[in-house]
Order: sequence, then C-alpha cells, then structure tokens
Amino acid sequence: MIMNCGAVNATTPSSTSWSASHSSKVPMLLPRAICTPQRMCCVSGVHVDACVSFNVSRNCAVAKDSLGWSGTSPSLYSKQPFNKFLLPLKALVTSTSQDFPIASLIGEEKVGVLLLNLGGPETLEDVQPFLFNLFADPDIIRLPRLFRFLQKPLAQFISVARAPKSKEGYASIGGGSPLRQITDAQAEELRKSLWEKQVPAKVYVGMRYWHPFTEEAIEQIKRDGITKLVVLPLYPQFSISTSGSSLRLLESIFREDEYLVNMQHTVIPSWYQREGYIKAMTNLIEKELEKFDRPEQAVIFFSAHGVPLAYVEEAGDPYKAEMEECVDLIMEELEKRKIINAYTLAYQSRVGPVEWLKPYTDETIIELGKKGVKRLLAVPISFVSEHIETLEEIDVEYKELALKSGIEKWGRVPALGCEPTFISDLADAVIESLPYVGAMAVSNLEARQSLVPLGSVEELLAVYDSKRRELPSPVTVWEWGWTRSAETWNGRAAMLAVLVLLVLEVTTGQGFLHQWGIFPSFH
Repeated sequence: MIMNCGAVNATTPSSTSWSASHSSKVPMLLPRAICTPQRMCCVSGVHVDACVSFNVSRNCAVAKDSLGWSGTSPSLYSKQPFNKFLLPLKALVTSTSQDFPIASLIGEEKVGVLLLNLGGPETLEDVQPFLFNLFADPDIIRLPRLFRFLQKPLAQFISVARAPKSKEGYASIGGGSPLRQITDAQAEELRKSLWEKQVPAKVYVGMRYWHPFTEEAIEQIKRDGITKLVVLPLYPQFSISTSGSSLRLLESIFREDEYLVNMQHTVIPSWYQREGYIKAMTNLIEKELEKFDRPEQAVIFFSAHGVPLAYVEEAGDPYKAEMEECVDLIMEELEKRKIINAYTLAYQSRVGPVEWLKPYTDETIIELGKKGVKRLLAVPISFVSEHIETLEEIDVEYKELALKSGIEKWGRVPALGCEPTFISDLADAVIESLPYVGAMAVSNLEARQSLVPLGSVEELLAVYDSKRRELPSPVTVWEWGWTRSAETWNGRAAMLAVLVLLVLEVTTGQGFLHQWGIFPSFH
C-alpha cells in the first residue's frame, strides 16, 4: 500500500479534511507517503518550481489500506493564503551552512531573538487571572462592535466560572504549568547555540497571556539596546489564533514606541518544514516506537491543537495546510528509515459551540478502537513544550479514553523541549534570517528567495487585520439560530443568557457579580 503524489494543479480550494468530509466521524488512517524528491506542492502561497498560482493543490491518490479505508488526501493549501511571504519548500526543508560571513552581517549591531509563546499559570492562584487574560483577547472571544465594552467583564465572568475546573487540571500536573520553565530553558540553549555559531545574540521570552508578558520582554530589549531583532514564535505551524495573536500584540506595541519603530526586525512566522525540526520529531517517534512489543503495528496518532473551522475556510488561515504538510514530511522521513506504520491526524482542545477542525481527537480515538487498533502512539505535533494539553489532556484524558475504547498499548512522544537537533536548527533559522532583518519582503526579490520566510510584523498582519471582523469567535456569544447540534444550541443559549446578565449588571450596578466583588461597586 503506497500513496502516490500526483501532479500539481491550480484548483479551487477544497474543504476536505483528514476524514472524507467534515461531517464524517471515521478517522482516516494513512500509510506512509512515498514521493519523489521532485514532488511539487504549494502551501499558503509557497512558490515551488512551476507553481505560478497561490491556489495550488497536490492531490494524492490513496489505495485501500489494511484497515479498510480508501479515499484521497486533502489539498495542501489554504483558501486565501495568509502569509504570501512563505518561501520554497526545498529551501526551507534544508538547513545548510551559510555562504555569507556572519561577522559582516552583525557588525556593531546588537542582535536579539524574541521567542513568543502562549504562557501558562505557574501556581493554582495564577489560574483565574491567566484565564482572564486569555478570554480578554478578542481573538478568543470576539464581541460585536456594540458590545465590545463588555469584553473584560465577560472575560472576568468566564474566568471565575472556569477557574475551579481548570485548577483541578493544573493540580493534577503538579500545581502549575511547566511552560515558562521549559521555554526559559529553550531560550538559554538557543543562546548557547547561537554563540557557538559565532552569533552573540541575546534571547528573550515573551508570553501572550502570562509572565513574562511580551510587553515585559520588549522593555528588556529596549534596555539592552537591541538594534536587530528576530521574532520567532514557538509555534511550528502558523495560525492567526496563536502566532497571529502574538504578532498583533507586537504590532500595537511597535506602533506606540519610537524606539521600536526604528528598530530593524523580521519575523519567522512558521518553521515546520525545516530539516532539523523534521528530523528531531522523527527521532523521538522512532525511539518511542521501539518501546512497543510490535512496533510495526502501532498507529502513529498525530494530535494537534484545533482552531475554528471558519478560520481556515473563511479567512484563509494556513494552519490546517501547514499541519498536514508537516505530518507528510515527518512520515516521509520515517519511510526513509524503513518505518511504514499507518498514521492519522486529529485536532484536540476545542472550545465553545462553534465547529472546529475535524476529525476531533476524542472521536478519532473511539473510532480507532472500533476498527480494532490495539497499539497507539500519540504525537503532540503542534507543541514544542510540555504543558496542560500534553500532560493532562493527552496523558490522562485521552489515554484513559483509548484504554476504554479497546486500545491495549498506549505510548506518547514527548514534546521537543531542548532536543539538541531542534535547538540547533532554530539557531540556523535565526542566522539565515539575519541578512534580511529590516528588508521589505514585499518588494525585495532577494528577500523572497531567502532560506526562511520573511516579513515585518505589519506586513504579516495586513491580511489578518483586513479579515478578522469576519471571523467567528471560538466562543460564540452573539449568534442565534436553529441548529442540528444540541450542544451548539445549548451553548449559544447559555452564552446569550450570560450576555443579558452582564448587560443588566453593568446598566443597573446591582447583581450577584457585584455582591461577589467581581464587578467593582461605584456607590
């Protein structure tokens, strides 16, 4: 059983996912992909060889596999490419030594690298304020213009309501998220790797929703007098809900500060195609497979953080396309090592009543059990650090579900953390971006042909800013309608009731939220 890559054709983007359709609950189990080195594919505007249109797909015909499934793979591109600055796949996949003298690139400049990540509560007391910061983000709960003044009150209400349950989850993994500790360690290892490669850079960590906040990192960057800055989100695949949200915050900070306006910078928006990252992930998968009694029978289960379906279908978020391409590249590397296990991809951590990318991880695990799968190796593909979604959601909830569903052997690939190959490749990505710090990728042909995707914060967010009002929120609070899903109906009814309650609280100044001290009293 093989998967053959067909020709590249300019097509109208398809809405198919890993399952036959978005409504299908049957997971798609894929055998390895065997493609020629000359295979051509365009992801989110990547121009490769003869690809002359942004809307380009690669269709792979898949024969019926040993578990009884047949179909075609999804198109690997987004509907409306978000990042037109992504560069050739063949360049991104290969990390090579530089042809330019590093010393001449740096000169007297002070180089900084800003790592962006989500952040997480470090203690149980941090959980509620962390959730407040999360839900106060318009990219998480998007209110209509008329009700935007309720953004923070609503965030406060939801964070208080959800804190007890969230605290239970964090308590089960030691009382807090290890994300900051791990990210700090990654920053230190990256700094060491850059110095070993003759780049004396300083590395900073900026979290979106908890300490050290992005604003704190920027203040330190200014104090250190950094003149060249490489912005590197620690999300391998780009999404407007992760990297996009962090970059939008950066944009607002940059616009308000004269020092930052004049500081040269560039952004590496995604790096899932890089050779070092692919090999590091493959090394970890290969190592964990060896722990099974029959490694060849284990299904490799890639679980990625989900995003609302509308982000992909209506706003051209490249996340789904990049995720699928990432999985494809990892499986090709495994095939080179004679590892030909079946595999599938699903999405976890959905929130609220709107539809998210499918298939869902929990539903997929159940279906795999029904298909007779007995050995499952979970791979947290969108995470480079251990945190609540790997340590509790995957290791506890999904493992328990798998065992109840008939899966007998469960394994989980650890997050990359400070894996040496991964860290070294991140350092290479930073070095490869240095010639283009401050360059305008829109009009500079040389920049578009660089080894890493480039673009300033403003350039990369141009499309996002023009589209974001059209996007539904992961937590919908203003839509109403008759739906086929009881969960959707109940969720929308509950959120509407919350909205009405908040309006009454704000307008009357009375109610239990004031009594509890959630809203301040002005009497």
